[in-house]
Amino acid sequence: MRKSEAIMDELIKLYGGLDNFLEFNTPFELVIAVMLSAQCTDERVNKVTKEMYKKVNTPKGFAKMKVEDIEKMISSISYYHTKAKHIKECSTQIMENYGGQVPNNMKDLMTLSGIGRKSANVIMLEAFNDCQGIAVDTHVFRISKRLGLSDKNEPQKVEQDLLKLYPKKYWPLVNHILISHGRNVCKAQSPDCKNCTISQYCKFYKND
Repeated sequence: MRKSEAIMDELIKLYGGLDNFLEFNTPFELVIAVMLSAQCTDERVNKVTKEMYKKVNTPKGFAKMKVEDIEKMISSISYYHTKAKHIKECSTQIMENYGGQVPNNMKDLMTLSGIGRKSANVIMLEAFNDCQGIAVDTHVFRISKRLGLSDKNEPQKVEQDLLKLYPKKYWPLVNHILISHGRNVCKAQSPDCKNCTISQYCKFYKND
């Protein structure tokens, strides 16, 4: 078995299968949650969206709102000024360009304000059950480098390395599994290498 698959099989035993870190009921709710989650914890996002979606949870509703009113609802979220603008712009785009429905393909998703490739990957997988790639966030980026799965310094290039390493059956799991490992063991600061079940594969640990 290749190193990359051995790593993933071991982590799947440890963390199980797919879990939705962000709470949502519709594709649009996930679009907004993903947008808010940039440089912010999922716990904080879920707390904010739980209350916000009781008031407004459709592109039509947000498109009608003033940016300042959106800011008030998400003021505890990091970079809320910028994210409020993205929410209104994204909602307006969905209404004007996609008939009020979140597009279900990568190309169109990435035309939406505040949605890049990483976010589009998450939306395609979790909202539409259509895995198109591997979302590379800070956890996936860090752990891929430490394990020697990629030596690239750009998220999109790390994603391409991962897509080459893993058969498609693993793609839906890679992001979730590495996020779980990053939060629990392979943290950015003070990683728990001694209790890591995949330390034998890790360049970071061997060189420590």
